[in-house]
Amino acid sequence: MITGLDLVREQIRIAAGGRLTFAQSEVEFSGHAIECRINAEDARTFRPSPGLIKEFHTPGGLGVRVDSGAYAGYVIPPYYDSLIAKLIVHGRNRNECIMRLRRALREFVIDGISTTIPLFHDLVNEPAFIDGQYHIHWLEDYLKRTAPQ
Repeated sequence: MITGLDLVREQIRIAAGGRLTFAQSEVEFSGHAIECRINAEDARTFRPSPGLIKEFHTPGGLGVRVDSGAYAGYVIPPYYDSLIAKLIVHGRNRNECIMRLRRALREFVIDGISTTIPLFHDLVNEPAFIDGQYHIHWLEDYLKRTAPQ
């Protein structure tokens, strides 16, 4: 999202024996991007939530991308990775990106199973997240701090 290049396409091209279609010096970065991995899991315990997706509506608009193969009527099996979708947002800066992410999360509807969307709703409003003041153990600490008593 921040380079405008399809890196997966380039990886496939290289794996097939092709060459990169651009030089490193041609790669330019622009803006800020955030990705949320929407999983079929309880938002607090991360316990898998297989089952029937009754309703599935993805967000859209400028700077919003959703990669998913799920749909209303799809059954999440209990045997595989619980990833349902990747929500990726891009903005000119971190603040714009966070604002787009908040809107996209409000628009994302998955009914019938538990997902990690409610956790992302909470996280995008946390001051430490907004300010970029987090570390590798931040989420673990956050979950402990906000656990129901």
